Amino acid sequence: MTAWRASQAELDAFLAARHADPFALLGPHGAPGGVVVRAFVPHAEFLDVVTASGRLPLERRDDAGFFEGLVPGALPFAYRLAARNAGGAWEIDDPYRFGPALGPLDDHLLIEGTHRRLHERLGAHAVTHEGVAGVRFAVWAPNAERVALVAGFNDWDRRRHPMRKRVDSGLWEIFIPGIGAGQPYKFAILSREGEEQPWKADPFGLSAELRPSTASLVAEEAAFDWGDADFLSRREARQARNAPISIYEVHAASWRRHPDGRLYDWDELAETLVPYAADLGFTHLELLPVMEHPLDESWGYQPIGMFAPTARLGDARGLMRFVDAAHRAGLGVILDWVPAHFPRDPHGLIRFDGQPLYEHADPRRGSHKEWGTAVFDYGRREVAAFLASSALHWLERFHADGLRVDAVSSMVWLDHGRAPGDWAPNADGSTDNKEAIAFLRQVNAQVAEEHPGAAMIAEEATSWPGVTRAATEGGLGFRFKWNMGWMNDTLRYVALDPIHRRWHHNLVTFGLTYAFSEDFVLPLSHDEVVHGKGSLLGRLPQGRSVDDWERFATLRAYYAFMWGHPGKKLLFMGNEIAQWREWSEARELDWGLLQWAPHQGVQRLVRDLNALYRAQPALHRRDGEMGGFRWIEADDAEHASFSWLRFGAAADPPVAVLCNFTPMPRDAVRVGLPRAGRWREVLNTDAVAYGGSGMGNLGAVQAEEVPHNGSPASAEVVLPPLASIWLVPDDADKEREADDGRQG
Repeated sequence: MTAWRASQAELDAFLAARHADPFALLGPHGAPGGVVVRAFVPHAEFLDVVTASGRLPLERRDDAGFFEGLVPGALPFAYRLAARNAGGAWEIDDPYRFGPALGPLDDHLLIEGTHRRLHERLGAHAVTHEGVAGVRFAVWAPNAERVALVAGFNDWDRRRHPMRKRVDSGLWEIFIPGIGAGQPYKFAILSREGEEQPWKADPFGLSAELRPSTASLVAEEAAFDWGDADFLSRREARQARNAPISIYEVHAASWRRHPDGRLYDWDELAETLVPYAADLGFTHLELLPVMEHPLDESWGYQPIGMFAPTARLGDARGLMRFVDAAHRAGLGVILDWVPAHFPRDPHGLIRFDGQPLYEHADPRRGSHKEWGTAVFDYGRREVAAFLASSALHWLERFHADGLRVDAVSSMVWLDHGRAPGDWAPNADGSTDNKEAIAFLRQVNAQVAEEHPGAAMIAEEATSWPGVTRAATEGGLGFRFKWNMGWMNDTLRYVALDPIHRRWHHNLVTFGLTYAFSEDFVLPLSHDEVVHGKGSLLGRLPQGRSVDDWERFATLRAYYAFMWGHPGKKLLFMGNEIAQWREWSEARELDWGLLQWAPHQGVQRLVRDLNALYRAQPALHRRDGEMGGFRWIEADDAEHASFSWLRFGAAADPPVAVLCNFTPMPRDAVRVGLPRAGRWREVLNTDAVAYGGSGMGNLGAVQAEEVPHNGSPASAEVVLPPLASIWLVPDDADKEREADDGRQG
């Protein structure tokens, strides 16, 4: 047997898709007398090596399409392959003639966990390598014995393109010349135990097939022509802790649909959703996860494609156009982001290379039984870098203005949502997940460093201290935190029959005892209108004692209570039109309700609340400060009423917020105010325009120098039934003009 010929054992292993080192077998190799070239080209009956000097035939070692031969020359050896069969002829640029497409620095940074943009090196990227255009594929699978690229361009044949292993890091890579965007692909992985794994989608894939198909797609990465430079230059101030922030939370796939049930794509949403939200005065859109996910019913909260926008709504450039349109309309865009867990679909991250890789190996930390999902191994540097790269990717490539991090409670507590026996404490007996905490601090620090205007927002439902404090002060480093306690307590309160509210007064007042401990968002989110809870309108008191007029009035009063309360605002879609039905991802909102006046009135109120909120600095400038809030009356449980003052800077006019959560109107209620004079009624939720009865204060009240309840002045006020009113001193505009003059 000729010495340069591959052994039969090697050939058999290769054809069985079990050869672990394909670059040691295939491609050009120096040998006495020339260069040995080996290639695997199924369907070819004849294969020639084509060089500048001519063509030389290779021997067909196996009918499956394995060829080899010794040809004159020396390394480095440039060539192409020319194949023929009875059906025709074709040429191939052999992937196995190319050197590594990644370098030692990639290995080092991956192992070290400091590679902030792993998505730029791993995954599939169009590159020019050694002077040839093609696509570089790279995947991390350190426990694999063999990894092959399977794709449409190789007939999904796991023998065709086995990858090169970078031993130091566990990366596998291959450069495929002559292909471009749009190609579907997966990874076929053989575990170290010799077991074939389910074919895997690319963890770093930038694009994916539309469900139910599960392959990744080589993405188009050409530069996008953004038109939002002016918006981005002002973003940091627009998202500061003292800025007015009012968020419209949207599930993009069910906001609107075509009559035949088809989803709106990103361009259609840019033409409809963006102007709608801007007209209502919201400052931001928040999108439920747009990352690729297998199950519609998960709403995106069980993602597999941490770098790929879901194909349900179009491609990546469509999402870019949507964000650009939002920015041009003055709307920020916040994306929900889920680093807490991932689904167990076999084509996803679970046991990626035959071993726990992305998930924690200990099932007490790597599994969330309540959700049936796997939990990331935050202590593994490569996994932490994977997640941090995902965060930066959405902020950079898509110009997202922030990320709302889902399920933070389940990350920072080992026992959150877990039954005894399903979790284990730390060695010192503590129950905080120190690795997850370190990861959150790391990613928040990286975002703050590289995108100082971006807002990181935590959905954290426990009393974990310092979520919005800097990591250097022992906090997690988020800019804002959802106030889940406020949401739960106040919704419980308004769901009570009005006659019983007096006994539950503390459900409203308790929230003000901690309202300034964090920088809060008040969330009336999607979670409150699903799973049998009903819509916000539908969960209000039912039965003979409460009619529909009272339910609408209560909802209006509650919204004004919320907009007047310390904290940024978030309202899930459908709540602005007082939807009766619980939200479902399977249908669009009930837009037909807007033919009826009560629903129009609620929508009009939301528009006016947003306008007043932005116009009155006292309602947002000192959100996180105790000095920005003062009770007028906190203890009137008998009348289920509450009143307080909001303050901004010294020159900002205060705003008095008065709420009556009983169906009984109250005349001549004396209310303490900080100054005498005329106070305009800038908002009254009982106004006829909103669907109310029209009871009020004829546009203003007159405060006298009559001390009351600790205030130097007071006024007699009419409180309409189930209504909230806002009062602002009549000299507010003059004060603002004087303040502008002093500053100018």
